[in-house]
Amino acid sequence: MVGVGDQLRLMTVHAHPDDESSKGAATCARYVAEGAEVMVVTCTGGEAGSILNPAMDRPEVLADMVGVRREEMRRAAEILGVEHRWLGFVDSGLPEGDPKPPLPEGCFALEPLEVPTEALVRVMREFRPHVVVTYDENGGYPHPDHIRCHEVSMAAWEACGDPDRFPEAGEPWQPLKLYYSHGFSKARIIAFHEALIAAGLESPWAEWLENWKDDRPDPGTRVTTRVRCAEYFPVRDRALLAHATQIDPNGRWFSMPIEMQQQVWPTEEYELARSLVGEQDDTESLVDGDLFSGVRERVLTS
Repeated sequence: MVGVGDQLRLMTVHAHPDDESSKGAATCARYVAEGAEVMVVTCTGGEAGSILNPAMDRPEVLADMVGVRREEMRRAAEILGVEHRWLGFVDSGLPEGDPKPPLPEGCFALEPLEVPTEALVRVMREFRPHVVVTYDENGGYPHPDHIRCHEVSMAAWEACGDPDRFPEAGEPWQPLKLYYSHGFSKARIIAFHEALIAAGLESPWAEWLENWKDDRPDPGTRVTTRVRCAEYFPVRDRALLAHATQIDPNGRWFSMPIEMQQQVWPTEEYELARSLVGEQDDTESLVDGDLFSGVRERVLTS
């Protein structure tokens, strides 16, 4: 199913608009610059998202959150240079309280699994990715849409190449590798915190570290692959800022000078979860990894 001389294709699957810019955006920008095709799939419209940037907390924005977030996503995709698809499901929101209220009827997290799975299989068979990136079983954090995104991504991975599954959703296509993206590990937060303190700057990470619960699993311990992409951190930040309702330019994410970020932590981290390319000892790297390792040889050469 992989043609010799084919172009490398990467698909990242996310729960909400802005997730693509806060999780793996520099990696995507790097692969776009290197000539790969990259598609971002967004499962929901982010309708239930709060306005996290005080400058955007305005009546006209609140009145059209769906339209505003769609335009933000369009701009972010343009900045990253990626193709984009909406899967079309409704944001479930993040229930709060004790006990937590029920999820709203018709939301993404309550859809029968087969429904969003077929929708994602349809997009996968259209785009034909060689590599897929999604969230782990914890969703990165326990938002119901993030957990559902994992479940749908894994179900679509299993079904995509099977001609008996969803035959109306296009010609079968089997991706070759699937990764989980991993964000802030404790080691990364400590590195940022210590670098800021050493430079005589205020660190916004002190409170986070004080409240870090060591009894919960640290995703950093699961990382198999670090992709060097520091050159594309400025692109990542522009994409983040395009999501103006969600990202405060004066907030924690922009507290560290970008040159310091590039020196202290020049990579984005992933965990190899599925592979059909016969992994070898040097395929995955904690120093200079490549999501297409083992794939390039099959796709680009005879």
